[in-house]
Amino acid sequence: NSNLFITSFKTVSEINSPDYHLFPQVFDLKKMLDVWNKVNFGRYYLNTLIVVVGAVICSVVFNGLLAYAVGVLKPFGHKVINALVLLGYMVPAALAIFPLLMSLSEIGMINNYIPLWLMFGANAYYYLLFKDSFEKIPVALIEAARVDGMSDFKIFFKIIIPLSKSIIGVVAIFTMTAAYSDFLLPYTILQDVDK
Repeated sequence: NSNLFITSFKTVSEINSPDYHLFPQVFDLKKMLDVWNKVNFGRYYLNTLIVVVGAVICSVVFNGLLAYAVGVLKPFGHKVINALVLLGYMVPAALAIFPLLMSLSEIGMINNYIPLWLMFGANAYYYLLFKDSFEKIPVALIEAARVDGMSDFKIFFKIIIPLSKSIIGVVAIFTMTAAYSDFLLPYTILQDVDK
């Protein structure tokens, strides 16, 4: 809101004055700098950037690999793995916060970015998006790559990933939005990182 921004330059006496003026008598940019330094906004933005970038990388790599294994490679027990992931989708995230914090505290992972990356990265919905996309890739391409001697990892990185740029973009946007907009989990895990 522009009115709020303009008001932030006013002194306390100007704000409390019965005579309303839209613009302050003096625009003092030093006040903004003082607030920035006192509240430590720079560290908050850096924390946000680290959490979001790590979450996007984990989301694309881990969900993509799991979806590739279950949807394309189909090893023994792939239906059980798929069912377990879908069962995990039914548990509300808020219900798991307290046990998660207790577990992280016991293993010494409080004030660490890794749990946040894994929490935002491991998501059943992203897995389903990847799995659905990978299953639509023609099997003939994968079989031709196997005939040419490519390993499963090379097939994933050289064939599956280049053909799935659109779904990777969608998952990256969803992950970025979720990691950026969440307050509770980063606030409870990163207790001393901002100091």
